[in-house]
Amino acid sequence: MPILVTGAAGFIGSHVAHRLLDQGREVLGLDNLNPYYDPKLKEARLARLQARPGFRFAKVDLADRAAMQALFAEQRPELVIHLAAQAGVRYSLENPYAYADANLVGFLHILEGCRATGCRHLVYASTSSVYGLDRAMPFSEHRGGGHPMTLYAATKRANELMAHSYAHLFGLPCTGLRFFTVYGPWGRPDMALFKFTDAMLSGRPIELYNRGEMVRDFTYIDDIVEGVVRIADIPAQPNPSWNALQPDPASSSAPWRIYNIGNSQPVQLTAYVEALEEALGMKAERILLPMQPGDVPATEADVSELETVTGFRPRTSVREGVARFVAWYRAYYGR
Repeated sequence: MPILVTGAAGFIGSHVAHRLLDQGREVLGLDNLNPYYDPKLKEARLARLQARPGFRFAKVDLADRAAMQALFAEQRPELVIHLAAQAGVRYSLENPYAYADANLVGFLHILEGCRATGCRHLVYASTSSVYGLDRAMPFSEHRGGGHPMTLYAATKRANELMAHSYAHLFGLPCTGLRFFTVYGPWGRPDMALFKFTDAMLSGRPIELYNRGEMVRDFTYIDDIVEGVVRIADIPAQPNPSWNALQPDPASSSAPWRIYNIGNSQPVQLTAYVEALEEALGMKAERILLPMQPGDVPATEADVSELETVTGFRPRTSVREGVARFVAWYRAYYGR
């Protein structure tokens, strides 16, 4: 039976699909190729996957109940890695309904499909944005996450809670992964590194929010993929020490777990830009702007739980990761 990877034409999803194919596994990729950003980039990612043996593609919208039911009934995937979503923190202020459709209704269809077909493990993407107003660093799965600041973050926190209910009621093993600011080759055009690179090569200034004083736990895509693929083969188990009188927010008496995946080496946005300047061999003209609605000043991941369970922790430095992104960008766009 295939491994279902949703969002297979997306940034993280395409990388995960390639890693699974490298392992000789059969992958069914799902995506709706929506135009949130340039579909040509999604189509290029998809074309690379379709050229590989073991990969099949289904163009399906998560919010289409009938299509999702038919896909699960026909394919009966034993493992689901759910990476499709309406992404973007700021865009949720402009088009909230897109988040309800993809991230809430769509996730319910994933849960129902897994329940109906006896999936052995559901792994799904959450986000560091769920920590919201929390300021205790590093962010730990064992505390916080109850005060998201944007609808995007709220839908991801809702996914964690929806998954818990299915783990409790139906014994469906569910693992949520809170990603911290993912970047790298084939990345999204709406993310900072992509926008900065395009602007600098075009002779335009770059815009730095919070006057460049933001701190982020930038995490390289290969490290994210390694964590995802490793945890996928470790189905969530009930925590035998879980105490309902002092409940642990990262585990349960049900087969449900939450893990951070971050680099645990947060850097200031200005240092990120300096790494980009070094990789491009040019200086950026900077426009310093105030904090944007929904943004947080800093993020830092505690990944001790991930390391304990998988034996892995992200280690790629920002300098190394940014240089790899620039090499891909120049080759892909010929600039």
